[in-house]
Amino acid sequence: MSTNKTPPFSLRKSITIHSQSNNNNDSIVTAISDSFKKTHNWDTLTNTFSSVQLTHSLVRQVLLQLNQPHHARSALNFFYWSAKTQNFQHQIYSYSIAIHILVRAQQLSDAKILLQSALKASESDSTGFSVVESLLGSYNVVGSNPLVFDLLVQAYAKLGMFMYAFEACCYLENQGFCLSLLTFNVLLHRVQKSGENVMVWKVYECMIEKRKYPNETTIRTMINALCKEGKLQVVVDLLDRIHGKRCSPIVIVNTNLVFKVIEEDRIEKGMDLLKRLLQKNLLHDSIAYSFVVYTKLKLGNLELASEVCEEMLKRGFSANSFLFTSFVRAYCEKGRIQEAENMLQEMQNMGLKPYDETFNHLIEGCAKAGEMQASVRHCEEMVRRGLVPSCSTFNQMVRGLCDVGDSEKANALLTLVIDKGFLPNEITYSHLIAGYGKEGNVQQVVRLYYEMEYRALSPGLPVFTTLIKRLCQSGKLEEAEKYLRKMKDRCISLSEDIYEALITAHLRKGDKIRAGLLQNEMVARGMEPRK
Repeated sequence: MSTNKTPPFSLRKSITIHSQSNNNNDSIVTAISDSFKKTHNWDTLTNTFSSVQLTHSLVRQVLLQLNQPHHARSALNFFYWSAKTQNFQHQIYSYSIAIHILVRAQQLSDAKILLQSALKASESDSTGFSVVESLLGSYNVVGSNPLVFDLLVQAYAKLGMFMYAFEACCYLENQGFCLSLLTFNVLLHRVQKSGENVMVWKVYECMIEKRKYPNETTIRTMINALCKEGKLQVVVDLLDRIHGKRCSPIVIVNTNLVFKVIEEDRIEKGMDLLKRLLQKNLLHDSIAYSFVVYTKLKLGNLELASEVCEEMLKRGFSANSFLFTSFVRAYCEKGRIQEAENMLQEMQNMGLKPYDETFNHLIEGCAKAGEMQASVRHCEEMVRRGLVPSCSTFNQMVRGLCDVGDSEKANALLTLVIDKGFLPNEITYSHLIAGYGKEGNVQQVVRLYYEMEYRALSPGLPVFTTLIKRLCQSGKLEEAEKYLRKMKDRCISLSEDIYEALITAHLRKGDKIRAGLLQNEMVARGMEPRK
């Protein structure tokens, strides 16, 4: 979410309280405020003002009469007295005046309690921001302290209203109210404890954008967030590939932030954060250079990426495996396989180790380019190094092999990687079954189907289509009908191809009755039989 986005409430600089014009109302306001300055005895006060009909306007005026810090206790006493003894339902604006008075008097415990009460009272508000709007609107009327907005955000956080807290943070900062690092830390801690990891990083990003730089408490919270996401080791590995040394927790956290923003294709924002962190020495230069090159490659500008890389090397920084892998990826995505291969060779010549992503890009890039021998070679080399391809990468290679009629090789590679811990998915088996189906190998199609079942993978329409069509072509109609029933039992949508294969097979066998029944069923499902 952009921090420049205006939340669903409008800022009002001040709200003027219009007093009743008659002197009688003024005298009542003065009498009540004077009485509360002298005594806090509710029975006495109730007897004295039993005939007074409280209004929202009158309550606000009394509170403003008690605006001075030394009358803060009296203001709070009046607020509670009117609610308890007179059954008066305070408006959020009256809450806000009372909160401002308490904060101005540094009676923060009472202010926190009242803030939470105000937030709970405003829960029915459709925008959820009536308290923010009201505090902003009454701020100048009372002559309040900016601390009130820190307490507001902390109250939101304590009540678990994290989105409202974040929106309020961003908006208040944009309006010139400088929230404290303590407030951001409170919000980060509460959000992290709740497990809302996406929100944790939104808040941290907002902090850096607003030049609120982290302390040890902040970093401890963010490291905990990385652990909870299961990403700490991923970021540490990334830094090992770029920097070659173990980095401090603050660098780990900031690296994850910038890389995360870049991966979300928010390149400009990522570069802005990078600059801010570099200015405060919260990120190493080698990491910054590597990320700048990575963004150029991500944008498809290989020439500019190469120029930045050359500048980096001239300044005494070393090339690293992350940079080489980024170039490998870029070349593979453009189908420039030979240049990707050259990058791999240069990388190894410099003593840098290719890692899983390096091989994944090469395997997938070669497969997409139709260079299946190279794709298989990289896969086998990857496994020899103790690495396992990603599922999407392996599936791309399997698809390519099956397309060129080499399903046997694809199946052999599947056995190889499964032994190393690879977990195939439905797509892996779909490609293999389709490949064996094209080759007419019904036995392998059936075997792979049962292997899917054994692995608790759900065969979909493509698998059943291949299976039934090949069984029909082999004259195994009873088996084909068995899988048709399974599809119906599992509520898998039937296709025209399946019906046509079954109808054709039954007609070939001379069973016109069954063919006719299938044809009627086909029509009932809204399909049109072929002539």
